[in-house]
Amino acid sequence: MSEYTVGVIGALGAVGGQMRDILAVSSINIGEVKMFERPELEGKTAEFAGEKIPCEVATPEALSECDLATMSAGSDVSKKLAPMAANAGCVVVDNSSQWRLDPEVPLVVPEVNPEDLDWHEGIVANPNCSTIQMVVALKPIHDNYGINRVVVSTYQAVSGSGSDAIGELKSQTEDIVNGEEPKAEVYPHQIAFNALPHIDVFRDNGYTEEEMKMVNETKKIVGEELEVSPTAVRIPVYRSHAESVNVQTELSPDVREVREILADSPGVAVEDDLENNVYPLCTRAEGKDEVFVGRIRKDPTIENGLNFWVVADNLRKGAALNTVQIAESMVERGLV
Repeated sequence: MSEYTVGVIGALGAVGGQMRDILAVSSINIGEVKMFERPELEGKTAEFAGEKIPCEVATPEALSECDLATMSAGSDVSKKLAPMAANAGCVVVDNSSQWRLDPEVPLVVPEVNPEDLDWHEGIVANPNCSTIQMVVALKPIHDNYGINRVVVSTYQAVSGSGSDAIGELKSQTEDIVNGEEPKAEVYPHQIAFNALPHIDVFRDNGYTEEEMKMVNETKKIVGEELEVSPTAVRIPVYRSHAESVNVQTELSPDVREVREILADSPGVAVEDDLENNVYPLCTRAEGKDEVFVGRIRKDPTIENGLNFWVVADNLRKGAALNTVQIAESMVERGLV
């Protein structure tokens, strides 16, 4: 079995830390791992499988020593470093939005469209967190019944905005409990005990960038025939995104059969026992790899309509795990 030198770009970030943990137990036969960070963090150590590894600055020479690299360092950094790495012979799996809609870059969820990896040219894009968990649930239904239209409302955790947002939710909650006025700096309004129908910037069409990512990425991953109508909402939860999904299919879906199909699908865990109050929860999804699906039921208001609830850890399956799974799939397919 071949050994691979793997790089982690953005190693000290929240997602980078998850990537390190997941890579350490991945199926990739890692001979050496290299940690990369911005210049001011050079020399700081990142832990990998119990070993502390000093961070380097990503140069063409350093990247040429890697067979593949996972990257979570933001779009601006990715725009510069990903082509540099690819030109140096290192295959990059990038977690930013920089390459997702580039027609020459595969956008991949391994449970959904691994075959798209075959046409990569050195860069593979990891989709947006809210898109990933939705398409993992949509794909088995689409394969069996044919989905024409999706209406989705997301309920997204503050960790999707970074550590400052987590801190703001905590401090606002403490302020309110103590009878003090909460300060809003990360978000335009108070997030504690609130729900904000505003994730990313608004476009001229009235939709946010987050919502349009779900539209365009779903079409690229699953099929251009899918029509997606999204509303993205930020809620005061630290971790794990939830989604209410309504689909209209070509064939009439049988609820019991849908449960069985989803339960047999890779990456999906069905939690749907209403008599015992069992359904997907953000608290239970935290730290887990699966996409949890429940509340599966017919929509009686439209022909061939189906409703369900989807929850996944946005830092794992929504970011780091999917990135590593892409890398694993590339190794398995002999594409590195």
